[in-house]
Amino acid sequence: MAVRKRPAAVHARATTTKGCKRRRIRIGSTEDYEFDDTPCLGKGSFGTVVRARHRATGRTVAIKFPCDSEDPADAAAELRREASFLAACAGNPYVVGSHGLVCDPATPRLGLAMEYVAGPTLHGFLRERAPLPEPIVCAYMWRLLTGAEKMHRLGIVHRDLKPSNILVGKGGKILKICDLGLAMSLRTADRTRCSDAGTLPYMAPEVLLGKPDYDAGADTWSLGCVMAEMLTGRPLFKGDVRRDDPVRQLRTIFRVLGSPDDRTWPEFTSLPLAGAVRRSFQFREQQRSTLGDLFPAEMLSEDGYQVLKGLLECNPGKRLTAAAALQLPWFMPEIDVGTNTDGAFIPPATPREENLLRIPLEMWKNSQRLECA
Repeated sequence: MAVRKRPAAVHARATTTKGCKRRRIRIGSTEDYEFDDTPCLGKGSFGTVVRARHRATGRTVAIKFPCDSEDPADAAAELRREASFLAACAGNPYVVGSHGLVCDPATPRLGLAMEYVAGPTLHGFLRERAPLPEPIVCAYMWRLLTGAEKMHRLGIVHRDLKPSNILVGKGGKILKICDLGLAMSLRTADRTRCSDAGTLPYMAPEVLLGKPDYDAGADTWSLGCVMAEMLTGRPLFKGDVRRDDPVRQLRTIFRVLGSPDDRTWPEFTSLPLAGAVRRSFQFREQQRSTLGDLFPAEMLSEDGYQVLKGLLECNPGKRLTAAAALQLPWFMPEIDVGTNTDGAFIPPATPREENLLRIPLEMWKNSQRLECA
């Protein structure tokens, strides 16, 4: 269940994250597109995503339209926010590209035109292929952490990273982070009043506990949850998804990772929901983590486990950043493997540094064999 808090509205024409160049968000017309008769690509609380073809260029895009039940002004403000974040991420090969906003002249209803990725979400991909072997998980985590690191460098926090917000194309060769509808800017947001946002099984402990000034560590925790799910085929902290209950979710987390205390997380007891957590169940101080038992050596090497353990650190002050995770031995020794503009593999050559894919040579060979199978 997603806890979706509406971000503060911003004006669209001059939008962006502080530190990025100011840019106008282009607004086109839905009349420029021919819409497919096929079923929608996605549907949820946000609205619907449909496929369309640009009449002049022939380019296929995915267009996101908000729910009809939403207030038009609020829906337009949210789309403009998301469009501004996607525009700021332009050039990031692991974030879906934006083609700007489109307006239906008859309503007028706004939509967001985005890069079309032919394939399922990672959630759907895992339903068919999970669990994934460690070499593939390593390659995928490199791409996801690289995409997140580039966002974090701009001060952008996604806040809802999960398998259903990751697109998979070309049979697993392309990974793209999508749906920045809950993203926030660390450089413009009121850091003393960050609202909780995300999807319960992937939300970081500090967010669940009501910490008001959480940061990009919320994303790296979510990527740790995604990594665990790729390895096992199921959510690590699924909990009771029928209830929007952060205390129950924290109990699920602490049963695996152990209960924090003033030594392991000095800030823990001062957070808003810490008292409720301690009263709600038998809170055993310094309970042993069982994470290692869930990921034995035949499933995950020691180097891989250090990445997973570092991402799933309850104390955000000790948690790996995306940049730090990428420097760990699991991703070394490295070879230079280029990616094209879609983020897909191309043969080793001399591409620009920002497009180098660094994964262990043997893992890359193994992943190529699997993807070609």
